[in-house]
Amino acid sequence: MSTSENDASAFQPIDPAVQAELNRLRESIDNIDAAVVHMLAERFKATQQVGRLKADHQLPPADPARETRQITRLRQLAQSANLDPAFAEKLLNFIIAEVIRHHERIAEEAGGTTTSGAQASGAQASGA
Repeated sequence: MSTSENDASAFQPIDPAVQAELNRLRESIDNIDAAVVHMLAERFKATQQVGRLKADHQLPPADPARETRQITRLRQLAQSANLDPAFAEKLLNFIIAEVIRHHERIAEEAGGTTTSGAQASGAQASGA
């Protein structure tokens, strides 16, 4: 018997009403997760366009001033939404690092040279 089977057998059967509510809440979470993925896909479509524009005009992949403004803005939005601003900042920094990686790749494909935007901006990204 696996550990999870041992854990499951230690609990009493779940009341059907509780199970129904748990299922309803989990379905809502699943829908929200799907929306988050779709929103991220849309965001990356827009940042890809930014990356192509930057490559076409030999602009650097990272824009530290914009990144700072975006982090400040997102922290404020998180706070007003009762979400931990530090968590929101970590999430944005993760996204920003990926955006810079994309911008660097686009610039390389366009024949431009880049300095590592992740190094130049402390793993934050332009077009954030």
